[in-house]
Amino acid sequence: MKTLLVSAVALIDVDGRVLLAQRPEGKSMAGLWEFPGGKIEPGETPEAALIRELQEELGINTWSSCLAPLCFASHSYDDFHLLMPLFACRKWEGTPVPKEGQRLKWVRAQALRDYPMPPADIPLIPVLRDWL
Repeated sequence: MKTLLVSAVALIDVDGRVLLAQRPEGKSMAGLWEFPGGKIEPGETPEAALIRELQEELGINTWSSCLAPLCFASHSYDDFHLLMPLFACRKWEGTPVPKEGQRLKWVRAQALRDYPMPPADIPLIPVLRDWL
């Protein structure tokens, strides 16, 4: 089984809310809410992948020094195994804007369970809630 490396981030605003992105139509697991991020390309660090993905998907800039490793997901789907470090980030430049057709929502930690998420993301919620 192939292992897929994906980097994700919990962007946390000044009010302590977390940004969720809804997977757009046409993508696998469309309609589910997830932490922003994406595939780690060969030769890329998880932090570099996040910085690139945040620019591409949300039009914001951040730095490796602002990405704090929080926890990770390890989940087997039918056709691949997902390994996904989750970083916390409280500092970036710009305002997140959906650039890939996704919907965005700032959510309080206590309300994260109200949003349907991919199976790999669900175990990250209590860690994030406890941390916030």
